[in-house]
Amino acid sequence: MKLLFLGDVMGRAGRAAITEHLPRLRREWRLDFVVVNGENATSGMGLNSGHAKALLDAGADCLTLGDHAFDQKDMLQFIESEPRIIRPLNFAKGAPGKGYRLFNASQGRKVLVTQVLGNVFMKRAFDDPFSAIEPVLKSHPRGGLAQAVIVDMHCEATSEKMAMGHYCDGRASLVVGTHTHVPTADATILSKGTGYLSDAGMCGDYNSVIGMEKAEPMRRFVTGMNKSRFTPALGEATLSGVYVETDDRSGAATKVRMIRVGGRLQAATP
Repeated sequence: MKLLFLGDVMGRAGRAAITEHLPRLRREWRLDFVVVNGENATSGMGLNSGHAKALLDAGADCLTLGDHAFDQKDMLQFIESEPRIIRPLNFAKGAPGKGYRLFNASQGRKVLVTQVLGNVFMKRAFDDPFSAIEPVLKSHPRGGLAQAVIVDMHCEATSEKMAMGHYCDGRASLVVGTHTHVPTADATILSKGTGYLSDAGMCGDYNSVIGMEKAEPMRRFVTGMNKSRFTPALGEATLSGVYVETDDRSGAATKVRMIRVGGRLQAATP
């Protein structure tokens, strides 16, 4: 299968980039399944139902969230009626929605998508992501029930993301980090056939401080004082993520490429 994962959509600029580029990429790259992390798509804080619908209409098969999953309060209800949105497995006991789901892809194939939150340097403690994901991987073997398995590891520390990659090696088709909004250059296939990237980066304006207009973050760093709220940058956005090809029989990754489309971080296509 040909899979595309796009990193954190950041505000209006990120949404516009998805709407502009994703339909063409699906067609030209003949993509079988697309996952988009949408947890910052609404004003940089969460995802509302209207913006979720726009991302899905643009060609996303699944949206993942993160630690800002329910910052937009209408998501508390909307996620229960929209099965294409996945919240973190270990967000909180009793949280609405599902932390994993088996999706239909092209030609009758199945793709499992799941997401976990890390604990290192995060603002609040979540349940252990490793024990949370274990039963999901056991019940959905790669190349068995699911022809591909995608794990979104949403956290700060690259070490924790790498540990999750190795933990899932041989059981996932792709483990990809999200949350930091900064793309990494370590796309690889691990020893047992799992594609890996520490962070997909963001779909947003890179003439910014991780997607926010520069003035207020810089003021806080320089003076230690707040003056106004953070607001998403509105310049031309770059789509950032990872492209993966997998073997249908084993679910193993056979090709992994970092993706940068549009904006300031152009890179080669698959």
